[in-house]
Order: sequence, then C-alpha cells, then structure tokens
Amino acid sequence: MSELQSFNVKPKLPLSGFIPANLLNIGLLILIMGCQAPIEKPNNEPDATMNHTTFQVDLDFLNRFIEPVVLSNGTNEAQIAIAGALQGRIMTSTSQGQTGRSYGWINRPLFESGDTLDHMNAFGGEERLWLGPEGGQYSIFFKADDPFDLEHWQTPRLIDLDPFDLIEKSDQKAVFEQNAVLTNYSNFTFRLRIERTIEILSREEIFRQLHIPQSEVSVVAYQTTNQLTNTGMEDWKTETGLLSIWLLGMYNPSPSTTIIIPYEQGDTTTRGQVANDTYFGKVPPDRLKIKPGIIFFRGDGQYRSKIGLGPKRAKNIFGSYDTKNNILTIVKYNKPEGVDQYVNSQWEIQDEPYQGDVLNSYNDGPPEPGKAPLGPFYELETSSPALTLKKGESASHTQETYHFEGTEKVLDQIMQQLLGVNIQEVKDAF
Repeated sequence: MSELQSFNVKPKLPLSGFIPANLLNIGLLILIMGCQAPIEKPNNEPDATMNHTTFQVDLDFLNRFIEPVVLSNGTNEAQIAIAGALQGRIMTSTSQGQTGRSYGWINRPLFESGDTLDHMNAFGGEERLWLGPEGGQYSIFFKADDPFDLEHWQTPRLIDLDPFDLIEKSDQKAVFEQNAVLTNYSNFTFRLRIERTIEILSREEIFRQLHIPQSEVSVVAYQTTNQLTNTGMEDWKTETGLLSIWLLGMYNPSPSTTIIIPYEQGDTTTRGQVANDTYFGKVPPDRLKIKPGIIFFRGDGQYRSKIGLGPKRAKNIFGSYDTKNNILTIVKYNKPEGVDQYVNSQWEIQDEPYQGDVLNSYNDGPPEPGKAPLGPFYELETSSPALTLKKGESASHTQETYHFEGTEKVLDQIMQQLLGVNIQEVKDAF
C-alpha cells in the first residue's frame, strides 16, 4: 500500500486500516463505490447527523486532505467541488449554497485512514473519469496472460491515484490535463493525453429550453468535456485494441429513489435486447420494470444489481427521481449517431470485444447475505464509443449533470419534458 501523499493530499491523520480484506475482495468486483443514504427530511434541511451532509460540511472535510477547486454559477447557490488530486473528479455539488444538500458521496473512512489500497481506491465523487475496457483481450486492467480474477485485477494508477494538472481556472470553469502511457492485455502501448474541462452552467443556460417557473426550483448543473489524444507514433486499431472514455457518477440512494431510462423501441432482431440485466444475476421483477419506451430501476441501495443498454437502445439522456426528497437528477451525454462499436468490459476473452454498453446503472446492496453493502449508493454511467484514433488525433466525450430540487408540480414538468414520463408513473412503477 502507498500513502496518501502519493496523490498530493494533505496528510493530517495517522495511517490505519480501511476495509477488511474479505469485504474489499467482494468490493473489487464492482467498479464503483457509492453514496450514503439521504436524509428523510423536507427540502432545504440537510442534517449532518443523518448520513447526509450540507455542501459546506463536505467541503470542510475535503479541505483537511486535498485542495478542492470550487466553481460557482455567480450567485453562489449552485456550486461544485472538484478534486484535481483525483483526476479532476467532481466530488460533490449543491443547488442551494453552503447550507444546501450535498449531492455527492465522499468515502470518509478511506480519506481518514491516511492510506491507500491495492487494486482500486474508491474515494467517491459524483462524476469521475475512467477509461475502458476493463476486461477482455484489450483490457487495461489486466496484464498479458494474467487470469481474469480479483487477485490480478488492477485499476490503472492514471485513473485511480494520479493527480491531474490544473492548467486553467476561472469562477465557472476549470481545465485539467495529464499525459500517460498504458499497455493493454494484448501488449499494445497507448501514449495519450487527457484534457478534462469542467464548466458550471448558468441558470440562463439551464432554463433556455425548459418552460417552467424558475422561481419554484433550485438547480445545479455542470458539463464536462473529456478529450483523449493519441500522442504516440502508432494509430489505434481494432485489431490491437481501443480505448473508451468512461464517466461514472455516484449518488445518494433512498427507498424512494427510482432510476428512469428512456430507450429506443423496436424489434429485438434489429435492436437487440432492451437491457442487459444479468451482471450480478438477473434483476428481480420487483426491482426492474421494462415498459414501452421506458425502464424503471430501483435506486435504493438495498440490492446489488446492474443494467446496461447498447447503442441501438440507449438514448442520450436518463436520470433518477427521489419522490421523498423531491430531487430530480438528469444525465445527458453526446451519443454519436450511427456508431455501434463500444468496448466490452466482460472479464473473459471475448468473441465480440466491441459490443459493449453505452450507458449503465448500478444499485448497491449486500453482495451476499450477512455482508454489508459497499456504500450504499446507486450509479449512472456513460461511455464514449471505442476510439480509433490515428496518431495526433483527438476525440471527446461530453456529459451534463443536473440536480433539481423543488415542488413536485414543477419537477413533474421538467421530468415530462426531458424524460417523457410523469411523476405519478414513477411512483406507480414499484
């Protein structure tokens, strides 16, 4: 294990253990770590004693270990906190200023341990940058000829512990950069540069296409543009392996949270299955409802399960709604038309290494009876296509994340405009 100093945190606490080995080994099966359960309180009353904190409490905590970059929309109501020391990941955000609800999850025990872990360090955060594929003959998480098992699985340091350089900063924008070399399972070496641009959106930008009374809703929204450049002397080809840009967001679960995924309808012979729901065993019907054009998936952090949609089913938008706390989260991303090559991350030598998912959602829960969940949390994640970049070429994956809080009436209007479903349908889903 290496110390926290290895990624430029402020070491203020003694080193100690973090996760018991048996729980860690179970956790390594999952590429995501998560969020604590939100408070069961009305809007505008986050309570730090209820496993859910205010933005200022989380910011104060982060400042003990790293130097977060904070962006604001100008009014200081919408703010986001970014960890340059952790690949420019967005740790958390708020729509109601310092005393408002903090939407991101922070793995406090890992920070406080003063230590880092083998295989993967799940520090949390509501949007982090990864690269795929995870498994298969073109994996960047396994060395050549190693078996696809937990002992040999290793998150590349580039997307786990390495800091990114802050090369530009204003009140509303931050740009991070890193150069790296990665070698995949087939021994092809990628030389690359990552540029990650994070911008907080103004209310004017957010509401330009939303026909709702702005005074009845609080919102924080940000866009990340994640660019990958081939800086090597060789082109990236399908036969030697390709990379993808992978964004993962971890959010607070609750018994009243439902993940909402619109999808393209059509015959399975032309579009394939609606959703892959067998990652950790088939999802029970009381946790996954597939209706014409819409998928409902529980985000309660009580049952370990995951679903994914391929390029012929996925749309460029999905989200979640917490009916108890009136929180609507929306994720939008740039999904290019007519592209169907996405990396496959299954832990095996694959027959179809470019038939992977475009978007995924994960719900945390006990990995087996009697075991504690990892977070709990739920996750929304998106991927770019497999990137066939010639030397010197670049490609980017852009994602927007929105958190709305307000009256049920106005959130219902937003949900119908963006997701094509109303709140009553969400309430009735389960």
